[in-house]
Amino acid sequence: MGTRENAKKTSNIEVKRSLSEKMLSQKQQKKNNENQKAKNSRFLITVNVLGSAGPIRFVVNEDGNVGGVIDSALKLYARERRLPVLGSDANSFLLYPANAGSDALSPSESIGSGGGRNFVLCKKQSQPHMTESRSDLVNARKRNSGWKAWLNKSFSFKIMSH
Repeated sequence: MGTRENAKKTSNIEVKRSLSEKMLSQKQQKKNNENQKAKNSRFLITVNVLGSAGPIRFVVNEDGNVGGVIDSALKLYARERRLPVLGSDANSFLLYPANAGSDALSPSESIGSGGGRNFVLCKKQSQPHMTESRSDLVNARKRNSGWKAWLNKSFSFKIMSH
Protein backbone atom coordinates (compact mmCIF):
# COMPACT_ATOMS: atom_id res chain seq x y z
CA MET A 1 0.00 0.00 0.00
CA GLY A 2 2.91 2.32 0.53
CA THR A 3 3.68 2.53 -3.17
CA ARG A 4 0.07 3.25 -4.03
CA GLU A 5 -0.07 6.08 -1.51
CA ASN A 6 3.22 7.49 -2.80
CA ALA A 7 1.90 7.28 -6.37
CA LYS A 8 -1.32 9.11 -5.35
CA LYS A 9 0.66 11.82 -3.51
CA THR A 10 2.95 12.23 -6.49
CA SER A 11 0.03 12.49 -8.92
CA ASN A 12 -1.74 14.98 -6.59
CA ILE A 13 1.40 17.12 -6.45
CA GLU A 14 1.70 17.02 -10.25
CA VAL A 15 -1.95 18.00 -10.67
CA LYS A 16 -1.56 20.88 -8.21
CA ARG A 17 1.64 21.98 -9.96
CA SER A 18 -0.02 21.91 -13.39
CA LEU A 19 -3.02 23.83 -12.05
CA SER A 20 -0.80 26.51 -10.53
CA GLU A 21 1.17 26.77 -13.79
CA LYS A 22 -2.09 27.17 -15.73
CA MET A 23 -3.25 29.87 -13.34
CA LEU A 24 0.04 31.71 -13.70
CA SER A 25 -0.09 31.52 -17.48
CA GLN A 26 -3.70 32.78 -17.42
CA LYS A 27 -2.66 35.71 -15.23
CA GLN A 28 0.16 36.53 -17.64
CA GLN A 29 -2.20 36.36 -20.61
CA LYS A 30 -4.65 38.62 -18.80
CA LYS A 31 -1.87 41.14 -18.10
CA ASN A 32 -0.82 41.03 -21.75
CA ASN A 33 -4.41 41.64 -22.85
CA GLU A 34 -4.72 44.56 -20.41
CA ASN A 35 -1.45 46.03 -21.72
CA GLN A 36 -2.71 45.74 -25.30
CA LYS A 37 -5.98 47.38 -24.30
CA ALA A 38 -4.07 50.19 -22.61
CA LYS A 39 -2.05 50.69 -25.79
CA ASN A 40 -5.18 50.75 -27.94
CA SER A 41 -7.43 52.63 -25.55
CA ARG A 42 -10.48 54.26 -27.04
CA PHE A 43 -12.45 57.21 -25.77
CA LEU A 44 -15.48 59.30 -26.61
CA ILE A 45 -14.88 62.74 -28.10
CA THR A 46 -17.25 65.61 -28.75
CA VAL A 47 -16.76 67.72 -31.88
CA ASN A 48 -18.66 70.99 -32.22
CA VAL A 49 -18.91 71.99 -35.88
CA LEU A 50 -18.89 75.74 -36.34
CA GLY A 51 -22.31 76.77 -37.68
CA SER A 52 -24.05 73.49 -36.82
CA ALA A 53 -26.86 73.06 -34.31
CA GLY A 54 -25.27 70.46 -32.06
CA PRO A 55 -22.11 68.47 -31.42
CA ILE A 56 -21.04 65.17 -32.96
CA ARG A 57 -19.97 62.43 -30.57
CA PHE A 58 -17.99 59.35 -31.57
CA VAL A 59 -15.33 56.96 -30.27
CA VAL A 60 -11.71 57.22 -31.43
CA ASN A 61 -8.45 55.44 -30.71
CA GLU A 62 -6.15 57.41 -28.46
CA ASP A 63 -3.25 57.00 -30.88
CA GLY A 64 -5.36 57.98 -33.93
CA ASN A 65 -4.23 61.11 -35.74
CA VAL A 66 -6.13 64.40 -35.96
CA GLY A 67 -6.53 64.11 -39.75
CA GLY A 68 -8.39 60.82 -39.32
CA VAL A 69 -10.62 62.36 -36.65
CA ILE A 70 -11.49 65.27 -38.97
CA ASP A 71 -12.29 62.79 -41.76
CA SER A 72 -14.47 60.69 -39.42
CA ALA A 73 -16.28 63.79 -38.16
CA LEU A 74 -17.04 64.95 -41.71
CA LYS A 75 -18.33 61.51 -42.71
CA LEU A 76 -20.56 61.27 -39.63
CA TYR A 77 -21.79 64.84 -40.20
CA ALA A 78 -22.73 63.99 -43.80
CA ARG A 79 -24.31 60.65 -42.80
CA GLU A 80 -26.57 62.49 -40.35
CA ARG A 81 -27.49 64.96 -43.15
CA ARG A 82 -26.69 67.96 -41.01
CA LEU A 83 -26.71 71.53 -42.26
CA PRO A 84 -24.83 73.49 -43.47
CA VAL A 85 -23.30 71.04 -45.94
CA LEU A 86 -19.55 71.02 -45.32
CA GLY A 87 -18.06 68.77 -47.98
CA SER A 88 -15.68 65.88 -47.51
CA ASP A 89 -12.20 67.36 -47.95
CA ALA A 90 -10.51 66.96 -44.56
CA ASN A 91 -7.62 69.19 -45.69
CA SER A 92 -9.89 72.23 -45.75
CA PHE A 93 -10.75 71.98 -42.03
CA LEU A 94 -8.97 72.67 -38.75
CA LEU A 95 -9.59 71.00 -35.38
CA TYR A 96 -9.14 73.10 -32.24
CA PRO A 97 -9.27 72.00 -28.59
CA ALA A 98 -12.53 73.46 -27.20
CA ASN A 99 -11.35 74.39 -23.72
CA ALA A 100 -7.96 75.86 -24.58
CA GLY A 101 -7.13 79.05 -26.39
CA SER A 102 -4.42 77.33 -28.39
CA ASP A 103 -3.71 76.91 -32.06
CA ALA A 104 -5.24 74.29 -34.32
CA LEU A 105 -4.02 70.72 -33.91
CA SER A 106 -1.67 69.38 -36.55
CA PRO A 107 -3.26 66.70 -38.81
CA SER A 108 -0.40 64.30 -38.05
CA GLU A 109 -0.63 64.82 -34.27
CA SER A 110 -2.12 62.11 -32.06
CA ILE A 111 -5.64 62.98 -30.88
CA GLY A 112 -4.93 61.75 -27.36
CA SER A 113 -1.70 63.72 -26.92
CA GLY A 114 -3.40 66.85 -25.59
CA GLY A 115 -5.63 65.04 -23.14
CA GLY A 116 -8.74 66.89 -24.30
CA ARG A 117 -12.03 65.27 -25.23
CA ASN A 118 -13.89 68.32 -26.60
CA PHE A 119 -13.00 69.90 -29.92
CA VAL A 120 -14.22 72.52 -32.40
CA LEU A 121 -14.13 71.86 -36.16
CA CYS A 122 -13.75 74.96 -38.35
CA LYS A 123 -13.43 75.43 -42.08
CA LYS A 124 -10.14 77.02 -43.17
CA GLN A 125 -10.41 80.58 -44.43
CA SER A 126 -9.68 80.69 -48.13
CA GLN A 127 -7.21 83.32 -49.18
CA PRO A 128 -8.18 85.01 -52.47
CA HIS A 129 -5.51 84.84 -55.12
CA MET A 130 -4.13 88.19 -56.22
CA THR A 131 -4.67 88.44 -59.96
CA GLU A 132 -3.59 91.33 -62.13
CA SER A 133 -7.09 92.78 -62.43
CA ARG A 134 -7.68 92.33 -58.70
CA SER A 135 -4.44 94.15 -57.86
CA ASP A 136 -5.50 97.03 -60.17
CA LEU A 137 -8.81 97.23 -58.34
CA VAL A 138 -7.08 97.29 -54.94
CA ASN A 139 -4.69 100.01 -56.08
CA ALA A 140 -7.58 102.07 -57.49
CA ARG A 141 -9.39 101.86 -54.17
CA LYS A 142 -6.26 103.03 -52.36
CA ARG A 143 -6.02 106.09 -54.61
CA ASN A 144 -9.68 106.99 -54.09
CA SER A 145 -9.74 106.47 -50.37
CA GLY A 146 -9.61 109.18 -47.76
CA TRP A 147 -11.66 112.19 -46.87
CA LYS A 148 -11.47 113.76 -50.34
CA ALA A 149 -12.96 110.66 -51.97
CA TRP A 150 -15.69 110.50 -49.35
CA LEU A 151 -16.51 114.17 -49.80
CA ASN A 152 -16.57 113.78 -53.59
CA LYS A 153 -18.97 110.88 -53.32
CA SER A 154 -21.16 112.65 -50.80
CA PHE A 155 -21.54 116.00 -52.55
CA SER A 156 -20.93 114.87 -56.14
CA PHE A 157 -18.31 117.48 -56.83
CA LYS A 158 -14.59 117.38 -56.92
CA ILE A 159 -12.16 119.11 -54.63
CA MET A 160 -8.93 119.80 -56.40
CA SER A 161 -5.74 119.05 -54.59
CA HIS A 162 -2.84 121.48 -54.67
